[in-house]
Amino acid sequence: MAKRMNQFKQIAMMSAGLFIILAFAFYLLGLNVLIAPLLISATTLTAIPIVYFSIQALKVKYMSIDLLVSIAMIGAVVIGEYIESAVVGFLFLFGSFLEVRTLEKTRASIQSLLSLAPDSAIVFRDGEEKTVSVEEVNKGDTVIVKAGAKVPVDGVIFSGDAWVNEAMMTGESVLREKKAGDDVFSGTIVDEGYIKVIANKVGEDTAFSQIIELVEEAQDQKSKTEKFLDRFSQYYTPGVVIISVIVYLVTSNTHLAITFLVIACPGALVIGAPVSSVSGIGNGARHGVLLKGGDVLDRLKQTTTFMFDKTGTLTKGQPAVTEVVSFVSGNWLLAVAELERHSEHHLGRAIVAYIDNEVQLTNHHLDVTLIKGQGLVGDWEGARYYVGNRRLLKEHGFNLSIEVNRAIKVREQEGKTAVIVARNDEVIGYIVIDDVIKSEAKQALRMLKERGVKSLVMLTGDNEKTAHYVARQLGITEVKAELQPKDKLAEIKKRQARGEKVVMVGDGVNDAPALALADVGIAMGFSGTDVAIETADVVVMNDRLDKMVHAYQLAKQTVKNRTQNILFALITVFFLLIGVLNGTIHLASGMFVHEASVLLVILNGMRLIHFRLKGTTEAIMYEGDLTSKGIKSRKIVE
Repeated sequence: MAKRMNQFKQIAMMSAGLFIILAFAFYLLGLNVLIAPLLISATTLTAIPIVYFSIQALKVKYMSIDLLVSIAMIGAVVIGEYIESAVVGFLFLFGSFLEVRTLEKTRASIQSLLSLAPDSAIVFRDGEEKTVSVEEVNKGDTVIVKAGAKVPVDGVIFSGDAWVNEAMMTGESVLREKKAGDDVFSGTIVDEGYIKVIANKVGEDTAFSQIIELVEEAQDQKSKTEKFLDRFSQYYTPGVVIISVIVYLVTSNTHLAITFLVIACPGALVIGAPVSSVSGIGNGARHGVLLKGGDVLDRLKQTTTFMFDKTGTLTKGQPAVTEVVSFVSGNWLLAVAELERHSEHHLGRAIVAYIDNEVQLTNHHLDVTLIKGQGLVGDWEGARYYVGNRRLLKEHGFNLSIEVNRAIKVREQEGKTAVIVARNDEVIGYIVIDDVIKSEAKQALRMLKERGVKSLVMLTGDNEKTAHYVARQLGITEVKAELQPKDKLAEIKKRQARGEKVVMVGDGVNDAPALALADVGIAMGFSGTDVAIETADVVVMNDRLDKMVHAYQLAKQTVKNRTQNILFALITVFFLLIGVLNGTIHLASGMFVHEASVLLVILNGMRLIHFRLKGTTEAIMYEGDLTSKGIKSRKIVE
C-alpha cells in the first residue's frame, strides 16, 4: 500500500498543479463558478497521500510533518481558504518530490559502484570456454578475462599479463601492470592484455561486494547531530501543535493558527544533517575512502593526534632492491637471482622480483645450500657464489675491507639491509634492500600539519635505528619503537588521558586492537588484513596516505556543511514565524518559502559530492613506469 501511495503522490502532485493553473486561468477569464471545484479537487488529491502517511506515522506514535500539513489543509478548507489548502498540498508534494530526486543524486556513489559490477564471466570448464553468469562462478574456477572486460572475481593470475584499471578500488583511473602471481579484484577492468585467473573469492565474498556493503551501511549510520535532531523532532512537532492551539485560543484567528502550524514545520532542520553526511560519505567512496557512518565524520573532525604504524602504512611493506654496488665489471645479478629462486627468505624474493622484471629466469634446479641465518652458497655456470651476511662470508674465509664495512654500516644505520655477494675467492659487490617509504607519505604528513593536526607519532615494532631513520625522512618527531601490540594500546591510552583525540593508522592484525581503541581507526585497504579493515572506522582502499588526508579534510567540510544547513533552517523558521505573527507571511507564501528552504539545504549538502582536496592533483598514471618497463636505476662502483 505504501509503495502504491508513493506512486500516487506524483499523480496527485501533477494533477493538483494542473487544477491550480486552470483555476487561475478561469479567474482571469471571470469564470469564478469553476474555481472552487478545481481547488477542492486539487486539495482532495494532495490530501490523500499526506493524510495517509500522517496516519501511518501516528500508528507508531510519531507525529510527522505530514500531520502538521494535514491539520493545516483541513483547517484551511473549514474556513473556506481553498486556494490556501490547494497550494499548500501541491507545494508539500512538489517539495517532497524534489527532495527524493536530489537525495538520489547524493547516493550516486552507490549507483556508480553498482554500474561497475560484472554480470557475466568466461570460465574454462570441460576443456572449453563457457560464458556464465557471475553467480555461477565457483571458488577455484579458471576465469578468462580479455581486453575491455571486467574481472568478475577476486583471484590470482596464473597465466598472461595485462594493464588493469583499478578505479573502483583506488578512486583514480590508475593503470597497473598485472602478471602471473599478482592479485586482481572483482569490478576492475582489463584495459589491455589477456589473463587467466584462479578464483579465490566469488559473489558476496569479493572485495567489490564488500565495498558496496560498507558504503551502504555507512550512509545509513547516523551522526550524533542527526540522532539529536531525530529526538528533537519527536518533541518539536507536538510542541508546534500545542503552540498553534495556544495562538488560536489567544487570537481566535484560525488562519493565523494554521499558518503558524505549517510555517513551523522542521523540514529543512530534519533533512539538513542527513543530506550532508550522505553526500560526504558518497564523496569518500568515489575517492577510494570508505567512511563507516556519520558519527565517524564527527569524531575524525575533532582529532588532533595521528599515530602511524610503520611497515605497510608509512612504507610499502614489501622489501625491494634500492641499490646495487659492484666492485667488478660484468653483470652478476642474474646469477644471484637464479640462486635465490631456491630461497623462501623475503630478501631473496626481493632480489628475484628485481631481476625478474628485466630477464626471464629459468626453472632449472640448481645446486644450492641454504644456511639459516646467513644466506646461501651455490653454483652457477661453473662459478661458486656466496650470497648473504657478514657471518656467511666470514665463515667461508672472506674478509671485507674497511671501506666496504663502513659503507655497509651506513646503510644499516638507515634501517636498510646489505646482502653481500662473493664469487669464487673474491667479494664482488653487495645489494641494498629496503622497505621503501611511500612516495606520497612526506607530503601527506605535511598536509595534515597544515590542516591543524598537532602531533604525528610513529608506533612500530621495528628496531630503533630503522624507526628513527624513516621518521627523519618524513618529519615525524615522536617515535616509539620496538613495541608490542599492548604497548601501542598503552601509548594511545596515555594520549587520550591527556585529552587528545587520537587517530590510529595501521594495516596488520597486530594493529587491530589499537585501531579499535583509538577515537578513529584508519586501515590501509590493499595491504591491510581483513581484521584491521573490519575493526577500522575508515578504510583507505588504495593504500595512499594522501587519501587519508582527503578523508580528514572531507570530515571537516562535512561537519561545516551540516552546521550551515542547521543554522540556515533555524534562521528561516525564525523569520517566517515573525512574518506570520506580524501578518506579512500567509499560508501559501509561507509554504513556498518553507519548501524552498528544504531544497536549498539539500543543494548545499550536495556540494560535498564535488569536494576535492586542494593542493593535490589526480591524473591518469601508469604505476611503475620505470620498473614495469625494465628500466632500473643502479649505482655501480667499479
